[in-house]
Amino acid sequence: MRGAPYNRRVRAFRFGIAISLGAAIALVAPACRKPVPAAIAGVPDVIDFNFHVKPLLSDRCFKCHGPDDRVRKASLRFDIRDAAFGELPSGRRAVVAGDTGRSELVRRILSTDPKVMMPAPDSHLTLTDTERAILVRWIEQGAEWKPHWAFIPPSRPAVPKTSTDGWARNEIDRFVLATLESHGLRPSPEASRETLVRRASMDLTGLPPTLAEIDAFVADQSPNAYERVVDRLLASAAYGERMAVEWLDLARYADSHGYQDDGMRTMWPWRDWVIGAFNRNMPFDQFVTWQLAGDLLPTATDEQRLATGFNRNHMQSQEGGIVAEEYRVEYVADRVNTLGRAFLGVSVECARCHDHKYDPISQKDYFRLFSFFNSVNETGNIPYSGVPSPAVMVVDAKTQAALDRVRAELATLEPALRPEGAAFDRRFSTWLAEVSASPRPAEVAPRGLIAHLPLDQAVRSMERPKADPKGPPKPPQEVAAYANLATPRQRGTSGGDKDKRPETVPGRFGNAQRLPGDSYITIGKDFAYFERNQPFSLSLWVRIDKEGTAGPLIARSGGLANGNRGYEILLRADGTLSAGLHHVFPDNSIEI
Repeated sequence: MRGAPYNRRVRAFRFGIAISLGAAIALVAPACRKPVPAAIAGVPDVIDFNFHVKPLLSDRCFKCHGPDDRVRKASLRFDIRDAAFGELPSGRRAVVAGDTGRSELVRRILSTDPKVMMPAPDSHLTLTDTERAILVRWIEQGAEWKPHWAFIPPSRPAVPKTSTDGWARNEIDRFVLATLESHGLRPSPEASRETLVRRASMDLTGLPPTLAEIDAFVADQSPNAYERVVDRLLASAAYGERMAVEWLDLARYADSHGYQDDGMRTMWPWRDWVIGAFNRNMPFDQFVTWQLAGDLLPTATDEQRLATGFNRNHMQSQEGGIVAEEYRVEYVADRVNTLGRAFLGVSVECARCHDHKYDPISQKDYFRLFSFFNSVNETGNIPYSGVPSPAVMVVDAKTQAALDRVRAELATLEPALRPEGAAFDRRFSTWLAEVSASPRPAEVAPRGLIAHLPLDQAVRSMERPKADPKGPPKPPQEVAAYANLATPRQRGTSGGDKDKRPETVPGRFGNAQRLPGDSYITIGKDFAYFERNQPFSLSLWVRIDKEGTAGPLIARSGGLANGNRGYEILLRADGTLSAGLHHVFPDNSIEI
């Protein structure tokens, strides 16, 4: 029978651990032909689940007993407490708190029988004697289970006791000394003053001390000389720069977009804000809140909006050939992943495709976070010119004061321009009554007419293409032009496939031009551009021959590569129209 040797084996092991950390005992596992020496010197007095046990379970046990139900064996999993402590189909329990004799985990890790031992031989994973002792001692001490370390609120630990007297000068020294003693080490002798000031300067500012600073510290024999050096370094501007380095790396800071042409990006104001936050010793809760959601705070300041540049540090693409929505989704995923690394202390990106196998994040949890960042009004393809939207404008104090004065004045003028105002209603009602009373309303003549393009007929002309110095002269090509009745000098030209030129067909008033395929009509590159303060209006008649047709009806914009800067009227596939005025599409825009 295995019961009796097994129980004697466990009692011997427990007794050996109780003697001292430096003891070595014989561990006799079932079917063991000779004792297995167990070095217990590396086993801590108190076993911490997250620091000592979970790494072992994750590395050696999760392969067969982890979150992946496709490869899980024996219905046992060690990533969930209830499953690890629960009853198995065999009736046994892997972990019984405080009882190594009834814990199947102990029997398995101490066995040398290939059919019983864990990790199984075919896994090619093993445990050292010290690691086995850690798992056994953990169960002996009650098998305390803790959630992921990042989800445990921090608490002030008790200052550890040490056996070396006179070395520690403060509580932090005692923690350092306790760790050294746990590994059988003793502190090194104190470094020279030249070395001390160099270490302090490099640690706190990233810069070596000057010769004058070294000489001053060496000459200062006061009891608090070192503390005075530290205070001086903490008060220097370089301190914030040094402290910001790791944060900028974690926040994937860069002054360029990263993809393809890697165009320049103006992100240094956010970098300077981070440096200033460290130098001002900003409370950590503000540091976190402002960067994640500063723009969502009530009456958010420009500084709080600037701080949210943290979320916009990801790579962005300007390439015209990409699928914009695909890249926009990648930007959102980047923000979710960075949130996990920077603030949650876990890697969440694995859960984008499936429930996480090693961190407590489900795929549902991942896309809940994703939906938060998915509310940004942006496009995956950013412009070559202008700042990708959304963006915030950062100005100096003098410019800000001038802007505040202008905005205050505009606030008093804008109500008079609102079309829903009573004055507009009265004028429209008067006009409507006048035209309704007339037996035949007169044609409404627009004021300030810039162009009238009836597109009645094509005026054919012959143009010679630009000469190619490397080739023979080209014959003249036919160009379709359309008379502009308002300003005859303004003419339009057609383009598109050679076999799909615009065709003259009956129109709403007289004739019209039918545009098959990719044909188009353009009216000069320097025509009909307006500044933001210039009012203008457009009117046109369009007949749609084929259901589902979509594309621009009128476009005076810089296109995708320029953030669609300008204006446009688009026909959507469902037959509706979209009119847009864009500075940088889509956030710095108006679209109806």
